[in-house]
Amino acid sequence: MPRSELLATAIIPDTRSKLMLYRHQDKFSIVIPGRGELMNTRVHGSEIALAELACAHLKNKERARVLVGGLGMGFTQAAALGVLGSDAEVVVAELVPEVVEWNREYMGEASGHPLADPRSTVYVGDVAGILKDCGSGFDAIMMDVDNGPSAMIRRENDWLYTETGLSVTRQALRPGGVLAVWSAGPDRQFQARLKRAGFKVEERIVRPHRAGKGARHYIWLARVSGA
Repeated sequence: MPRSELLATAIIPDTRSKLMLYRHQDKFSIVIPGRGELMNTRVHGSEIALAELACAHLKNKERARVLVGGLGMGFTQAAALGVLGSDAEVVVAELVPEVVEWNREYMGEASGHPLADPRSTVYVGDVAGILKDCGSGFDAIMMDVDNGPSAMIRRENDWLYTETGLSVTRQALRPGGVLAVWSAGPDRQFQARLKRAGFKVEERIVRPHRAGKGARHYIWLARVSGA
């Protein structure tokens, strides 16, 4: 049986954690030593669901503008591009510059090379920087950062899920905008924080396999009034 091939490594900024990119036949995976596999190109149903749910109200909207927090393997970005019109803009924020290069060099084919789409804009850095500086500029914001509201890898990510961070995110949305947050598990306290930040909240349970198999993942759809 062919062995997995280590293609590249990267250090997550502000941490000692290492990302390792592997290829096994036609599958790519990103692993953190000691924590296991973060993602792979064969199982991405919940990442696609994140974009489809967040962008459902934008199918016919002219000049829609959305933000994806966390490039990963590109499936959320690709799904957003699949929903939106030809005049849309999809801004993708990725903290680890090597992950952007891995998508371009190795694994972009699996998601359809979304970084090559002219509607895509890539921001290499912390998504919090965009949220703080953009004003009310997005029709949808999709967050797939760390492991969800219970940050496991980079403690700085906690800010995104605090009431302060959620208030800033709400201000970054246009009237009727949607914040969609991916999580590996349930979090009632986070759902309550979303409501205190002024969102109307709906919880969805999705599966990593498009056929409805695998662990339960959670997506919160938080809407700004005006929808």
